[in-house]
Amino acid sequence: MLRRRPALLIRPELDDDALHAVLAELRPAQQLHGLGAGRTRPFWEPVAELLHTTGRDWDRRVHRISVLAGSLPAAVAQRWIGDRPGDGDALVLQAFTLSGRAPAEGPAAARRAEQACLHAAQACPEDPTPWLALLSLLHSFAAPARDVVPVWREAVNRAPWNRTAHHRLLHYLSPRAHGTVPDMLDFAEQCAAHAPYGSPLALLPVAARVELVAHRLRQDPLAALGASGSWNEPRAAKEIDGALTGWFHTAAAPHAEAVTDLNFLAFALTRTYRPAEAAAVFHRIGRHMTNHPWDLLADPKRTFLYWRDRSAGRRGK
Repeated sequence: MLRRRPALLIRPELDDDALHAVLAELRPAQQLHGLGAGRTRPFWEPVAELLHTTGRDWDRRVHRISVLAGSLPAAVAQRWIGDRPGDGDALVLQAFTLSGRAPAEGPAAARRAEQACLHAAQACPEDPTPWLALLSLLHSFAAPARDVVPVWREAVNRAPWNRTAHHRLLHYLSPRAHGTVPDMLDFAEQCAAHAPYGSPLALLPVAARVELVAHRLRQDPLAALGASGSWNEPRAAKEIDGALTGWFHTAAAPHAEAVTDLNFLAFALTRTYRPAEAAAVFHRIGRHMTNHPWDLLADPKRTFLYWRDRSAGRRGK
């Protein structure tokens, strides 16, 4: 009898089971009139408990807050602030929520979001998270670099090697956003060169390479047939080797978005036809596929499963 393969888990919370449990608890309440009707405790309380236990783990805090802000109604933070005025966690969640919604709502919403970010930063002076919300807001509204870089510095002054801070500035510097190819690649290379051993920033040049491929495909969709050319450049092999030796093969503890980085690394290894090294990466990924960067391919899930299953066979030999 054939054994069924476990279904892929593609979700914004990645492998954060505590975050997943909170989202699962709150999602049914969103369908009820009044948001949370019939609950025996405030519907924001599970969020408050989760963020309290997260503490000063800034890496996991920004991951959890960004996912919560994108998954829950804005009323969660609003009601929380109404019940507990001045609560720093509630203010940061509101800052992320408003920053994420502002691009669709216009300049007035952007001003409200900016004030929410600054208010949260004042309430939580040691926390880089409000500055990352503001960084995303400035990115969305194409603010000039002279305004963006100081906000990024506010975040990294509080958490020097924060993964999210560096990836968000990388996306700002991408030619798909507001930068250039040399700016993006040089930023990624410099960050990786100066990051501590075992830091996930060792993978930043690989993420930049993926951005470069996405940029080239957007410029000329027919280039998809020859997209491997970006991976054949000598610099690409050096970037992948740096990610393997500087992060993957170290004893560093998994960070909040390790699943995302593993998917980027597996993608790069398959594009450069290094199946033996990809096998160990896929083994660590397990069921946790991410949409990006596999969405750059014509059939993302089928390609992921092909390489994962091929890698599993290789490990079994």
